[in-house]
Amino acid sequence: RKEIKEGVTKMKIDGAIFDMDGTLVDSLSVWEFIWAEFGKTYLNDENFRPSKEADKTVRTMVLDDAMEYIHKTCSIGSSGKELTAKANELLIIFYKEKAKLKKGALELLGYLEDKGVKMCIASASATELIEIALEACKIKKYFSKVFSCREIGKGKDCPDIYLEALKYLGTPLESTWVFEDSFVALD
Repeated sequence: RKEIKEGVTKMKIDGAIFDMDGTLVDSLSVWEFIWAEFGKTYLNDENFRPSKEADKTVRTMVLDDAMEYIHKTCSIGSSGKELTAKANELLIIFYKEKAKLKKGALELLGYLEDKGVKMCIASASATELIEIALEACKIKKYFSKVFSCREIGKGKDCPDIYLEALKYLGTPLESTWVFEDSFVALD
């Protein structure tokens, strides 16, 4: 944390674009939560887990496609759409009750706010879920706008979401930082 503050102090920063999942909010356990709930609901087995290959595959897919894939490969639920609806219910519960703020995130956001840095969110998650997580983690006040890949129409493998966020912030490119944990997005 000290290194980040020193870096922020030494470098000019006028704007900050934050990813949410994995960067601000520790949400890595969301899939374990979904699998356990799917197991209870559809298989009477709270220890349900898809194969390692299936688990890895769905983590890179949009939710609709991931649930269709799980329906077909694991033979659970009556359709991918049914699983998507259930997963959406579970995601709301997860972000309201289980997701936690990453260590040091609150201090960094407070520091940036004190320095007058404009901040927004750029996430692959649905806007509704982002808003729920920001409220639950008590950090919504730091962000003036939320951008979602779903609304932009392109994933983080394209720069569009970051360019929209930069345009919104109105800060110079060279002094706008992106806080992101996805290798796909950083490429």
